[in-house]
Amino acid sequence: MTQIATVERILDPNHAEISVPRKSACGHDCEECAGCGVTGAAVKARAVNPIGARPGQKVVVESSTKKMLRIVLLVYLTPIVLFLAGYLLAMACTGSTALQYLGAGIGFVAGILIAVAYDRRLKARGGLSFTIVRLF
Repeated sequence: MTQIATVERILDPNHAEISVPRKSACGHDCEECAGCGVTGAAVKARAVNPIGARPGQKVVVESSTKKMLRIVLLVYLTPIVLFLAGYLLAMACTGSTALQYLGAGIGFVAGILIAVAYDRRLKARGGLSFTIVRLF
């Protein structure tokens, strides 16, 4: 997966801190939409800098698509899968609709907690790894 980023500062001879604009599902055509009011926030990350890019330069960065897809699957699908599993398990054990909803809610919350724990673990390990491939 390639993205355009801005080099913020040099961390050491081989690494730089970059600012990557956060992608969203909207087209950020705010004049047409006027819906969310969200501006394009940026995520700061550490990147390998084999080309010697300097602060302020726009660069093309590359990250592992496989790792990104795994993160997306975990964050979005785990709560949904555990929601359905909680509901179906409660449905198999009881005929009470309230308990079925409770089981679904517990499963969803468990999925969110798993996603948050994974996010914290990923950040502690350095997050997604980016590599600067060329100047923009």
